[in-house]
Amino acid sequence: MTLLKRRQFSAALVASAGLLPWSQPALAQFRVEISGIGATQLPLAVTRFRDEERSGQAVSAIVRADLERAGAFRMVDSSGTFDERSLPLYADWRGRGADALVSGSVTRLADGRFDLRFKLWDVVKGEELLGQALAVPAADLRLAAHRIADAVQEKLTGERGVNATRIAYVTHAANRYTLRITDADGEGGQVALASPQPIISPAWSPDGRKLAYVSFEGGKAVVMVQDVLTGDRRVVASFKGSNSAPTWSPDGKRLAVTLSRDGNSQIYLIDLDGGGLRRLTSSVAIDTEACFAPDGLSLFFVSDRGGGPQIYRLPLPQGSANGTAGAPERITFAGAYNISPDISPDGRFLAYVTRNNGFRVMVQPLDRSTPPLAVTDTDDDESPSFAPNGRLLIYATRSQGRDVLMTTTLDGKIRSRLLSSGIDVREPAWGPFGR
Repeated sequence: MTLLKRRQFSAALVASAGLLPWSQPALAQFRVEISGIGATQLPLAVTRFRDEERSGQAVSAIVRADLERAGAFRMVDSSGTFDERSLPLYADWRGRGADALVSGSVTRLADGRFDLRFKLWDVVKGEELLGQALAVPAADLRLAAHRIADAVQEKLTGERGVNATRIAYVTHAANRYTLRITDADGEGGQVALASPQPIISPAWSPDGRKLAYVSFEGGKAVVMVQDVLTGDRRVVASFKGSNSAPTWSPDGKRLAVTLSRDGNSQIYLIDLDGGGLRRLTSSVAIDTEACFAPDGLSLFFVSDRGGGPQIYRLPLPQGSANGTAGAPERITFAGAYNISPDISPDGRFLAYVTRNNGFRVMVQPLDRSTPPLAVTDTDDDESPSFAPNGRLLIYATRSQGRDVLMTTTLDGKIRSRLLSSGIDVREPAWGPFGR
């Protein structure tokens, strides 16, 4: 549809929407496709957890895939029987090339829950680094495995993992659109909304409790906000013309939206109750696809005010509801067509989509210390969204004739594809920490 992230600039131009032939989602699983292994990857062994086959979840495989996808680890031979009670033969594991080792067990308790235990060892130093025990219901085994991966990653790298976070995305089949919320690997989760009309542009609130999105249920584009836990939702923007591209302010109190109520599509601020409307951009151009800097001091957006779509930064007034925004500053210069900006949580990097014999996701340091880098090898990319630790991006693209979701490290060397058995998925948005 024309209001998809990559196509939102065109949508703003015509203030209309069409349809794409999407399909109904099924259970999905990430496959890690490595291209260009980095020299700094830590060799890691993750053995099969004892009795995990009795739990219905391949816990060790989930942990292994999570850590491999993070880009900081290289998996080595993990064969053999082992668990958290075993004493590692460090020389043997060093002989396999491992610097660290993870193993554990899964035991069903009398009350139906599972006792999930694991340990992490430093094979080089010959010492235990971490050990934990979790008692969880069967429905939470996948989440517990993700949390194990996050604990291992943080212990070994000092960086917080994102495997226990969530993503949102949209699918369509049989005249029904579905907004889904899943684990970061695309498994599990819930249906947030199913509708016979299009749903586009999901965006997470900073606390992860709400989603903003655009719905066409009334026959026109309307911005909605929905409580993820209760399902309660409200209309935030339903003005004449197009209402699109919602993005949350860092404090979670307002949305920036694109409206065509006064002619050309321009960017406005609006309170969550639909009040306090305030216009931020005023130009004869098309201004759309806003995203806030993490500190809330500026807003990035797409505009064709220079003749073609480029990304600009707008300084925002501080302290006064009636203050005037500063002069927009152009940020992208490489290429004639750059859209769909997203800013890393630390405010250091800009991800966007460029058109150059196709559409590719680019990453550019905002201090311009290095040139923009293409981090994908596909040519129909859309909707880049940073993970909350700023180390990965999720994006939509086409692969082998299907619409798929992929993740990539910021250097483009480690990519993972969300396998969906021929199912088409689009519009990814990576949620914040916490759930």
